[in-house]
Amino acid sequence: MGVGEGVSSMPIKHSVIVSSEMTTFVGPGACDRLLLPPDALLIGFGDVGEPVVRALAFRELESEAHLLVFAVSRGACRRLFGDLPDPGGRWYLPSDLRALGQSIIAPECDPAAADTLRLARSIEMLCQFFAALSAGSLVAVDGQPSLSEGDISRIAAARRIVDERWHEKLTIDNIARSCGINRDKLTRGFRELYHCSVGEALSERRLRQARTLLAASDLPVASIGYRCGYLNNASFTRAFSRRFGMAPTAMRRLGVAA
Repeated sequence: MGVGEGVSSMPIKHSVIVSSEMTTFVGPGACDRLLLPPDALLIGFGDVGEPVVRALAFRELESEAHLLVFAVSRGACRRLFGDLPDPGGRWYLPSDLRALGQSIIAPECDPAAADTLRLARSIEMLCQFFAALSAGSLVAVDGQPSLSEGDISRIAAARRIVDERWHEKLTIDNIARSCGINRDKLTRGFRELYHCSVGEALSERRLRQARTLLAASDLPVASIGYRCGYLNNASFTRAFSRRFGMAPTAMRRLGVAA
C-alpha cells in the first residue's frame, strides 16, 4: 500500500490497495493506471469541500479535480450492490459521507496507521454511497427539471447547514440568507428534494443526536434536551416520544437507545 509509480509528468495520487477489486487514490495528481482493478468503475469525490460525487470517465484519470477516487471492479459492484451508478451522474454528498471522505483524505491518526484506516473507511464509504444511491436519498446535481442547478446547489447547502449546525438557533430565514436563496424557493425546493420540510429535517437531526447522547453519556435527560435545541424538558419529551414511541427516560432505562 504505497505511492504508485508515475505514468505521466504530473504528480501521482497516493494509492491504497483495498483488495484485488478496489483501489483508493488520495490527494492531488493522476491515478496510477497500473493499479486499477479489472473493468474499473471510477467514482470521484471532488475535493470533498465541494461535496459533489460523480462517476468518472476513464479519460479523467489524470484530472486533479478529485482528491479522492475509488476504482472498483464493475463486477464487484454488481455482485455486492446489484447495480452501477449512471455514467456521468453527479450527486451532492450528504454530510456524513463528506465527513467520511475527509477522514480518508486526512486521517487523524498515527501516520503508520493512516493507510489501514483509509482502507477500512473506503469500504465503509463505498457501501454507504451505494446504499444512499439505491435508497434514492442522493440529490442529483441536475436531476430536477423544476429547479436550476444553482438552486439545487443552494438547497443542498441548506441541508448541510441542518446536518452540521443543528445545535445552533437556526431559522428558515437565516438558513436561506446563508445559502443565498429566498425563503419560498428554499421551502418548496427542500421538500421537493428531501421529501420533508426544513423544520422536519432539523427536528429529526436533533432527535437522532439526543438518542445517541442517551446511549453514549450519563448526562441528565433535561441537559440532553437543552443541548439538542429544546428549551425545556417537557417540549423535548413530547417531541422525542412522538418520534420514537417512548419517552427519553424510558428509552435510557430499557437500554435500547442507538
